[in-house]
Amino acid sequence: MIFKKTYLSLFLFTISIFSFSQPTQIIYLSGTDAANTVDWEFYCTGGRNSGEWTTIPVPSNWELEGFGTYNYGHDWRNEDQKLGKEHGLYRYEFDVPRDWRGKTVNIVFDGAMTDTEVKINGKLAGEIHQGAFYRFKYDISKLLKYGQKNLLEVDVAKHSSNESVNRAERQADFWIFGGIFRPVFLEVLPEIHLSRSAINAKADGTFETFVVLNESKSDYSVSIELFDLQGNKIAGSVQDEIPKGTTEKMISGKFENIHPWNPEWPHLYTMKISLKKEDVVLHEVTERIGFRTVELRKHDGFYINGEKVVFKGVNRHSFWPETGRALSWEHNLTDVLLMKEMNMNAVRCSHYVPDKRFLELCDSLGLFVMNEVTGWQDGYDTIVGPKLVKETVLRDHNHPSVVIWNHGNEGGWDFYNEKNFHVYDIQNRPVLYPWLLRNGADTHHYPAFDYAIGRYGNGNDPFMPTELLHGLYDGGHGAGLEDYWRNYETSPLHAGGFLWVLADEALLRTDLDGKVFDADGNHAPDGILGPHREKEGSFYTVKEIWSPVQVKPVTVNRQWNGRLFLENKFIYTNLADCSFGWQGVKAGLNMEDQEITGSGTFPGPDAQPGETSMVQIDLAESLDQADLFFFTATDPHGNELYTWSWPVIQTWEKAAKIKEILAGEEHEISVQENANAVTASVNRLEVSFSKTNGTLLSVINETGKISLNGGPVPAGLESKITGTHWQKDAEGNFVFEISTDNYPEKMTWTLHKNGLLKLEASPLHKWFREVDFIGISFDYPEEKCTGIKWMGRGPYRVWKNRLKGSNFGVWEKAYNNTVTGETFNNLVYPEFKGYHGNLYWATLETTESDFTVISETPNLFFQLFTPLKPEHAAGGTHPPFPKGDLSFLYEIPAIGTKFKQPEALGPQGSKGHFGNHTGDEGYPIKLWFSFRGK
Repeated sequence: MIFKKTYLSLFLFTISIFSFSQPTQIIYLSGTDAANTVDWEFYCTGGRNSGEWTTIPVPSNWELEGFGTYNYGHDWRNEDQKLGKEHGLYRYEFDVPRDWRGKTVNIVFDGAMTDTEVKINGKLAGEIHQGAFYRFKYDISKLLKYGQKNLLEVDVAKHSSNESVNRAERQADFWIFGGIFRPVFLEVLPEIHLSRSAINAKADGTFETFVVLNESKSDYSVSIELFDLQGNKIAGSVQDEIPKGTTEKMISGKFENIHPWNPEWPHLYTMKISLKKEDVVLHEVTERIGFRTVELRKHDGFYINGEKVVFKGVNRHSFWPETGRALSWEHNLTDVLLMKEMNMNAVRCSHYVPDKRFLELCDSLGLFVMNEVTGWQDGYDTIVGPKLVKETVLRDHNHPSVVIWNHGNEGGWDFYNEKNFHVYDIQNRPVLYPWLLRNGADTHHYPAFDYAIGRYGNGNDPFMPTELLHGLYDGGHGAGLEDYWRNYETSPLHAGGFLWVLADEALLRTDLDGKVFDADGNHAPDGILGPHREKEGSFYTVKEIWSPVQVKPVTVNRQWNGRLFLENKFIYTNLADCSFGWQGVKAGLNMEDQEITGSGTFPGPDAQPGETSMVQIDLAESLDQADLFFFTATDPHGNELYTWSWPVIQTWEKAAKIKEILAGEEHEISVQENANAVTASVNRLEVSFSKTNGTLLSVINETGKISLNGGPVPAGLESKITGTHWQKDAEGNFVFEISTDNYPEKMTWTLHKNGLLKLEASPLHKWFREVDFIGISFDYPEEKCTGIKWMGRGPYRVWKNRLKGSNFGVWEKAYNNTVTGETFNNLVYPEFKGYHGNLYWATLETTESDFTVISETPNLFFQLFTPLKPEHAAGGTHPPFPKGDLSFLYEIPAIGTKFKQPEALGPQGSKGHFGNHTGDEGYPIKLWFSFRGK
């Protein structure tokens, strides 16, 4: 809401400074975005709904509106796949006032896929434009009928007659579309006008403004003024003369006491540029700018405003499931806010120039941008390439957020075309080649953790993978990020990285029956977010690891002195500008039962970027009854950076409290035995065990059967049962012992007279390596499970290399069968099934009778069923699970990426190993079961 108000105030301010001048008039012929369209007449030449005139909303991609043929960019490789090469023909009538005669009228297209022929009143407006993602315009002043209706006709070819355009844009690893997918508008200019105004505004307030006139018939002058976003004029102005016959001028000056732009403090100004003849204003333009300085210092790093930066970024497609590449303002805003929420400070526009409104939001809310000319793995030729580079720079040169130009992707370039960036960009931003070591930066894609000899951390150049930890389903992104990032931070050449990719590109298929979202197999379900921006578990992992406030490791318990050491990883912000809060919480058996035992807020300490400072929290007696401690960092703008949490007490301490709540009255235990089983009964609870292997056979309480059975069985190592034995102990409790030849050497059931059932499995022993998981498992019918409540890490599942972002607390979630990045019609997050961390207790909600498991073992993982394998799993994205349904584990596997097994992603991706010596005091698995029901 704050941003929307700022946007509106800028609009009103723009109107006010134009009130007595000759501004550029913008008249939309289409709608302004995908949420605000205008119907045009439309004819599709092939595929669905072709061969007849109808209407279509503009802007849009015609496939999403029911026309033509859907294609993914790899379809050209498949001879059996029909490749849609239809044209879309558009017609639209518009009025032109008489008083426009004598002015320059341009028709502007912000994006059309791909070859676009434009006619006005039956006459060609200019040469056919080739290239899908770029703003292009034609001067149609001489083609218009003033004071009359005019006919616009557009022929858009989905594929280009220039094969280099097809190779760069159409034969790519993303969905390809046809249509006028960005706005179309008229740009009405005075007879003598500024046709270009490029601004290089530096962090110290100095600037250069390069202006171009359409023609020069007399002596002119240019004045430059600066305003803040509230319309207040900044002191001073700059004047310069343009003599007759001169159409270009570089004007220099300086404004004092400006605030520089950066992602943490995105200060913006409006520069008003007035073209005058004597005292008459001929034309005025305004540009929203930020003052900032960009440098790539070779063998050192990227410096912005004199500060060395680390880019914490993500690749982003311009995409929405129901509208394709045609986006609304809300779509763009949603993406920027989500990136900011993840504590990102940068975005790579992969693999094409984004909507201009997206860049305006990056300017306003604060993100560094890598702006990219298309070329997935093949580049434009030297005919069309220079034109598209020029169009990219001319549209986006004044955005302070744009700090780097990318010239294609993974081989998608012709080096000859690079010079055009330098010809048109007066800021001389760095030009990079994503995946190359070139022009002073190493951007190699998807490096293994130990990459490489003479490069990256072992090299001589600033490095940042412009594609990192390739997501697929639940793999990549946050999994492995902690290892990579902490390792990279040891090098002074570390310049950041860009995760692949922001969101799953699952597209609504209007050509298929029902509601089908299609990610083209495993080509496009790569996101940290779902297609409608549903948050996957990695979202919170990235948020924690990339938080600009980091908390040094600390043990929180009842004896803790309240000291936290905070590391400032901002680039431009003192921690004194932040605020912090804390809570002590006593946890119950439900989320709503939590009780706050103490809380407080305080301003941040005086700590510059790169410094670590201690804060002292006045806890008083707040932790005496607390189970959990929460600590929240908030940035200067009121946004939560992260909330950390710690358990205050050990598992066995919490277990003692829970047992007091769940224990019933004591009754004598009766025992029945036959050849195969022994059954112990107490106070309407009946538990049967196999005499052969000691596993549960059945549990029956006063409401009926509970289907927990088939355990404990060892998980992760092969073990054979060597014997079983039961007895009553001195207190009258029923005891059943199980012996094995491996791990666990001994497992003991104890049914207490209060109705609680205890299981203890001996601690890890001996030596072993290359273990995916190890512990014990049980069976329970998944179809009978409706939900779970638990205390531990949550609410998302974890992997060995993705523990960050999963916080301690009391959580609950209903059953779902989500396959991450696949079940798009029922994409419920957090996923129900999978591994969960640091179990204290869990209540499984079922259609039979709820039951609770309490852990006394620290750092114990809990497997909650086995997620379905994605249909197109690849790389290391489907780790192994125990055969059982419910498991209690010392170790769990890591998850990999689309291209790599987890072992290649760093130490946390390695398999488990263990060794001990005689006399080691290990931690047995100690579990308590309460079957009392609801």
